Amino acid sequence: MWFFARDPVRDFPFELSPELPKGGPPGPWVLHRGRKKATGSPVSIFVYDVKPGVEEQTQVAKAAFKRLKTLRHPNILAYIDGLETDKCLHIVTEAVTPLGAYLKARAEAGDLKELELSWGLHQIVKALSFLVNDCSLIHNNVCMAAVFVDRAGEWKLGGLDYMYSAQGNGGGPPRKGIPELEQYDPPELADASGRAVREKWSADMWRLGCLIWEVFNGPLPRAAALRNPGKIPKSLVPHYCELVGANPKVRPNPARFLQNCRAPDGFMNNRFVEINLFLEEIQIKEPAEKQKFFQELSKSLDSFPEDFCRHKVLPQLLTAFEFGNAGAVVLTPLFKVGKFLGAEEYQQKIIPVVVKMFSSTDRAMRIRLLQQMEQFIQYLDEPTVNTQIFPHVVHGFLDTNPAIREQTVKSMLLLAPKLNETNLNVELMKHFARLQAKDEQGPIRCNTTVCLGKIGSYLSASTRHRVLASAFSRATKDPFAPSRVAGVLGFAATHNLYSMNDCAHKILPVLCSLTVDPERSVRDQAFKAIRSFLSKLESVSEDPTQLAEAEKDVHAASSPGMGGAAASWAGWAVTGVSSLTSKLIRAHPTAAPAETNVPQRPVSEGLPAPAPTPVAATPTTSGHWETQEESKDAEEDSTAADRWDDEDWGSLEEAESVLAQQDNWSTGGQASWAGQTSNPGHKSQESDWSSWEAEDAWEQGWQEPSPPEPPPEGTRLASEYNWGGPEPSDKGDPFAALSVHREAGAQPRRDSWGDDNWEGLEAESRQAKAELARKKREERRREMEAKRAEKKTAKGPMKLGTRKLD
Repeated sequence: MWFFARDPVRDFPFELSPELPKGGPPGPWVLHRGRKKATGSPVSIFVYDVKPGVEEQTQVAKAAFKRLKTLRHPNILAYIDGLETDKCLHIVTEAVTPLGAYLKARAEAGDLKELELSWGLHQIVKALSFLVNDCSLIHNNVCMAAVFVDRAGEWKLGGLDYMYSAQGNGGGPPRKGIPELEQYDPPELADASGRAVREKWSADMWRLGCLIWEVFNGPLPRAAALRNPGKIPKSLVPHYCELVGANPKVRPNPARFLQNCRAPDGFMNNRFVEINLFLEEIQIKEPAEKQKFFQELSKSLDSFPEDFCRHKVLPQLLTAFEFGNAGAVVLTPLFKVGKFLGAEEYQQKIIPVVVKMFSSTDRAMRIRLLQQMEQFIQYLDEPTVNTQIFPHVVHGFLDTNPAIREQTVKSMLLLAPKLNETNLNVELMKHFARLQAKDEQGPIRCNTTVCLGKIGSYLSASTRHRVLASAFSRATKDPFAPSRVAGVLGFAATHNLYSMNDCAHKILPVLCSLTVDPERSVRDQAFKAIRSFLSKLESVSEDPTQLAEAEKDVHAASSPGMGGAAASWAGWAVTGVSSLTSKLIRAHPTAAPAETNVPQRPVSEGLPAPAPTPVAATPTTSGHWETQEESKDAEEDSTAADRWDDEDWGSLEEAESVLAQQDNWSTGGQASWAGQTSNPGHKSQESDWSSWEAEDAWEQGWQEPSPPEPPPEGTRLASEYNWGGPEPSDKGDPFAALSVHREAGAQPRRDSWGDDNWEGLEAESRQAKAELARKKREERRREMEAKRAEKKTAKGPMKLGTRKLD
């Protein structure tokens, strides 16, 4: 029977790479890159080949193997595995780069900052303090070649070959025999008399001074060069001079050196060092301290090294969210660090956390996710959006907090391209219809219209035909003026999605009614849109062959390209929707908007009559478009603010002008609605202008208006009247009776828009109604004055306890 000896190197679970990083340690050790065979994770492997005739050097290498295996400290090179045979020694550590090579690469890239140098030196001094003060060990080899840097930019102390005990156990320091290392020895070691008085840390602190000089000035040519600080920062020079002083007795202890450098205005007293120290102790910090730390972290990340953010800050953020209940405060720094990740790494580390966050019931978490969706939406695939994110996001449409509803509407601009047929054309449209018709906040209704205009190109052809014209027509009848502007701009942004018949029969009649709108901005936008649609119809009329080209997008499938064309023609959706108005709602929850006398819609059967809304008493710039009326006293409802004004939802935008006059399409829609507020006191009026019979019934929500009713019986044709003959007419105004008859006998219709009066009879009789109301109030005032006068003239005063007789 034959027995084959196993090769320990071949069975070693780590594989060496032939590539060697530059700047390896001097001496017998050779540094290799490597990887773990099972997982492929990168490691560093120090290899020493045993050769005959160098037994002393072999003993030094074996001692270093033992020391590194037994010493555990965050600032000392981390041992992972090792292999010791008669032919070689292998030491496997975390993946590191020699400090010399690291500094050279960073300097060439222009990314080397003084902040990371201060933290790196802090780590080396802390490692020396651990060895000297806690372990009574002298490193005896502190230099550039003994320091390594991991992937997070953390400096690690290695090179333990010549370490010995400060207590004299095991003999004195081993002989180095390498000239490159002996130049770092302090001058007192050359004194053979041994009369120099020194501390146990004196030699290592001298070598620390040599390391500081090399970090800022490059390789040390000779010991005499230490007299010139060179590029060492001024805040560090006094402490550096203590280290390289000729008297070993005055060289500070590593712990005191750290304390001196951390003093006010010290070299190591900066935000980067403070954050690193906090991260090292984050597990024992109080929850309030963690919250404050994560809130302030984002401000500093821009000035920190990219590797530090990726490999040190990011794991702490993920751990804090997963196990520390940090909540929404980790989102801002998390997404900021995520910018440094590649697509694959982002999918592995950030996306699982984001998906889990969307299922949270924490309102602060939800609103911050929606606000920052732009930073991670590109990494989300369609199945994840439709199955794990959209079902949670749609709950925001039903939230009682207006800020949540507003941010949910904003997020649809980013989610719509990734939604499937059902979620986009059924579920989302159902919620948009309810928001546009039923939401009590005018800005949210307005922004729903704006968002619909932007995502219209992603809808299917049948949904576009059923929804867009009806939705924008509904918006033009909203009592909130910016919503009417948004409806006009919605028509403009989706102009290529309507047939010529729809433009003539559906859109232009709606736009023409807005030419007498009380608000100047609405009228201006309506005139612009009318001219554009008329120009389109006229071009087709002159050349019918252009009809196919003009309607090419009407029946086309959903395409993002069509949306880009619409946006460039209107120029309102992207910029406008980014300045939504929840901050306005929160800042003035009880202030009534300066709305004018918008023709009110009749109330459907079964619905309560709308409460009267205060009308502005002072005439606006619209001049003769409206009449003046005295405003009635109304009780302010402050409970609406209590529902949602108790929390600060972060970066919600400030108030801006809403009804500013616009000069062109590109800015027309942005300022027209971005700064308006809504009135909680007129909730019933705003909710009753819609004639929905069921909230979730789409077919009853957005439909085409019913055809006009036939005139009442007895109405004569226009040709039967005398329109300008010489003989005077004694029959009075023929339209007066018609107006009274229609007002008395008209019943509300069961369509989506109610009873729309396209003839404008309300505008003609508005002055008469105002005069009638004024007369009634005057009569009532005289009546009350007469009663009060009658009481005062009663016969004699009445005595207490007596009964008045007739």
